[in-house]
Amino acid sequence: MSLCFVVESGTDVRLVEGLAERFELEIIARRIAGGVEISQSPSPPVKISVGPSSRLKFALFVWRYLRAHRQQIDRVIVQGYGLAALTANLAGRVSRIPTAMIVCSPIEAYYRCRKTGGSKTFRRRELFALEVLARLNALVGRDYIVLSEYLRGVVNGHGARGSVAVIPVYGIDTSVFVPASESKASIRARLGLPTTGALILFNSRVSPEKDSETLLAAMRALIDQGRELWLLHRSGGYREFMKDASRFGVHERVVATDAVHPHEQLPLDYQCADVFVQASREEGLGFAPLEALGCGTPVVAAAVGGLLETIRDPDTGWSYPVGDVESLARAIAAVLDNPAEAARRTFAGKEMVAARYDRRIAFDQLEKLMLVPERAGMKAELVEAP
Repeated sequence: MSLCFVVESGTDVRLVEGLAERFELEIIARRIAGGVEISQSPSPPVKISVGPSSRLKFALFVWRYLRAHRQQIDRVIVQGYGLAALTANLAGRVSRIPTAMIVCSPIEAYYRCRKTGGSKTFRRRELFALEVLARLNALVGRDYIVLSEYLRGVVNGHGARGSVAVIPVYGIDTSVFVPASESKASIRARLGLPTTGALILFNSRVSPEKDSETLLAAMRALIDQGRELWLLHRSGGYREFMKDASRFGVHERVVATDAVHPHEQLPLDYQCADVFVQASREEGLGFAPLEALGCGTPVVAAAVGGLLETIRDPDTGWSYPVGDVESLARAIAAVLDNPAEAARRTFAGKEMVAARYDRRIAFDQLEKLMLVPERAGMKAELVEAP
């Protein structure tokens, strides 16, 4: 089956490689100025047509491309519910190509996080435009693929009239994200990381919806209590993260670098960490906490969005109210001070990941969905965790 994936804001190589394994895949991607269209180079190579960086011009590019290649494309999935999605949905209707929106994040909620400050400016007219696009896509489009029940509620709130399939897209490769076979200290030494003290891992991008400031404030509080802590951060925005760390006076306890390959080094980062923190103001699902659990690393996560479906306190990890520095500090301390309880929750979380979010399960669901005849509709649900 020929599948066209329309990418407006960059995508993860794990999704691209998984789709390429199951389908004859081609990608239409908006050029990301100063960035990359796919997080890493896919293996094997995939056909990619890169369009203009302007969102409007890219939307027109998508329209022309889908219309010109309509005889060669069996199905289309388009990222999000923005302008490119609208033109893809319109082209799909006109050309009779089944088209689905793949929704990984609550776009308007993410945008509202700009009100909290940071380098991105909040403009009410831009938020209004996002809300209008969401509703137009619900009107014109037919089907959605979403990561979580939380996101199902988001798109239903837009007025979704077609089916909404809950599939964790590329899932977690449980053959890669596994517990360590050696000590944390030896892995840290191999990676050039500090071998004494406790290591906190935080690998979210630096953006308003990823609440790095609350984590840095909590770390400051824990260090003031006399704890020997280190914070490891991997992302394309690590330089900005280091500036923020300096403001909180913890920069000497932070190791920050660019993002690493998701299969080659990232599992080692999880394995050598004592605790993984997902500090978010909003979250569609959150794959990183699931990867951490797969590696046997305890997770502390904000109680918001899709994280409420996976990091359940006291079952699979620790949660805290969004933006609550004291609660986050207490949760991190609880993980470090209670290794037996941390092991119990983490084991339960690892079992949940294997049962519900394994990569093979996710792509099996996605493949089954794509093979359903158009008139039968697109329906899929996650199996409830035991």
